[in-house]
Amino acid sequence: MRELFDSATAGLSNMNNADSSRLTSQMLAELRPLWRIAWPLLIAQTAQIGTGVVDTLMAGNYSDADLAAIAVGFNIWLPLYLIILGTLFACSAIVAQDFGAGRIERVRRFLPQGLWVAVALSAVMTPLCLSSDMAIALLGLPEETAAKTSAYVSRVGLGFPALGIFMALRYHTQGLGITAPFAFASVVGFIANVPLNYMLIFGAWGAPELGAEGCGLATAASMWISTLIILLYVLTARSLQPYLPTRWLERPDWGRISEILVVGFPVGLTFFLETGVFSVITLLIATLGDAAVAAHQIAINVWDVFYIPMISVGSAMATRMGHAIGARNAHGVRMALWVGAALSTLIGLLAMSLLLLFPDAIIGAYTQSEDIRELALRLLRLAALFIMIDVVQIVGSFVLRAYKETRFPFIVVTLSYWGLALPLGYLLAIHWGNSSPEGTVDFWYTTILGIAVAAALITWRVRRILRSLD
Repeated sequence: MRELFDSATAGLSNMNNADSSRLTSQMLAELRPLWRIAWPLLIAQTAQIGTGVVDTLMAGNYSDADLAAIAVGFNIWLPLYLIILGTLFACSAIVAQDFGAGRIERVRRFLPQGLWVAVALSAVMTPLCLSSDMAIALLGLPEETAAKTSAYVSRVGLGFPALGIFMALRYHTQGLGITAPFAFASVVGFIANVPLNYMLIFGAWGAPELGAEGCGLATAASMWISTLIILLYVLTARSLQPYLPTRWLERPDWGRISEILVVGFPVGLTFFLETGVFSVITLLIATLGDAAVAAHQIAINVWDVFYIPMISVGSAMATRMGHAIGARNAHGVRMALWVGAALSTLIGLLAMSLLLLFPDAIIGAYTQSEDIRELALRLLRLAALFIMIDVVQIVGSFVLRAYKETRFPFIVVTLSYWGLALPLGYLLAIHWGNSSPEGTVDFWYTTILGIAVAAALITWRVRRILRSLD
């Protein structure tokens, strides 16, 4: 982290000997617009995750088979969701730089191209969900669970066209620095999902009783509700009209579409691989016993709580940096990085403090089992270290994304997680470790090693880029 901070502050130390009060005012001036972008993203992402939590809770109260179906089905459609999310993130980086440079006509004409990409991605992902039977059959699930899983995934897939449109609109306006309406739309979608789940899972209010299938329909419906709300906002908000196209049905501009794919697809693959490696690790840990997987899940859940705000701050920082990059404002680039890194570090320090000072309280909220408690205690200490290193990796990755350099983080994640952490964890925990619950600790050690390697490589790349500002 020190190296990243050094790079960020290199220019600040040469500000004609400005006094501390001036520097503080500059930081506060940058903090306000960055936080104005970040907090709606935090709410939106929390609402989206909350939808999955509600689905799981309500299905669990219906039947064990439906709960299992949703748990498996969620891990099938989530990677497809992340590819759409990551690919369309490129729209934010591209629009932010054009907006910062004052290229408003390019901003106006860009949205249709983002929508073309969204439609294309949806045209691939939706059929994959609708025809998921063969993939699900390979999992060896009980017949009833497999049928329910297939029904759930196929119904969720009906919401993917709405999801693509939502993300294209979200990232276009995020590039302008506008995020609050999308938080509102996400919250409304989350709220609507609750009664829709109740109605379609349990057959309330005259609706058919569909179980997991009904849960999938409710989730898809909530996606469409959020998208319709944001479409209404985009079409009516006066402040957005100067940045919207005069014709929404423009022909595909293959140059701009290829720019989105070149910048965004590596981000989507990175999100996919990051999620995938933790899914594989969880499956391997499950072979070590119930106590092992329970302790691991506690640590992962706690990490997720702090991951969301760090990602939100990182995304906001990338937007602010994009504006400064487009305007060729080196000082603005450094200030956005400095404030974004500082906020992320504060979140990391808060997480580390809570995990190290109050581990028993955290674990007690999940379980009273002594076997799980002892193992979870060790994992929470390791999670505290993981989070602090992850701060560096997240900040650095979003810096590179602000510069539209996305292939390097993809390569780094692939090598550090899939090439190093996963195989080394398997060797230590399972191949050489006799498959005991203690192997869970080995997996966390190797994962920390992987994230440390990723953070170091990404920091090195960020430092090289920032030197060009001098």
